[in-house]
Amino acid sequence: MISITTKSPYALSALVELHLQGAACPVPIAELARRRQIPVQFLEQLFATLRRAGILRSQRGVKGGYSLARPPEEITVLEVVQLLDGPLGVGADGIFAQAAHAAAAVLGEATVASIADMEIRAAGTPMYHI
Repeated sequence: MISITTKSPYALSALVELHLQGAACPVPIAELARRRQIPVQFLEQLFATLRRAGILRSQRGVKGGYSLARPPEEITVLEVVQLLDGPLGVGADGIFAQAAHAAAAVLGEATVASIADMEIRAAGTPMYHI
């Protein structure tokens, strides 16, 4: 069936924040959690899975934290969802299999970079008309 828990949206939000911070230096997980209002312990669990999958890189120490291990244009939302919530459409048939296939197609097209771009556009400078 199609099951996406809070894990995937939280992880995606944190990955977008990492991308927006740039690749200059690792970002502490507490900072990401604070900025995106995600419980730190929950984010630590999610990031452990994403690190093992090669999406994130971690650095220990005073200047430690997390950074993206791959370009944000290559990390799809579908990949994140499947890592954290499992494959879409397992055991589905008929209309539900079609819905799972459609959801997978949409999520497979979206990347961390494209989601970040959408956030930036949504938060853009308001236009004033005289």
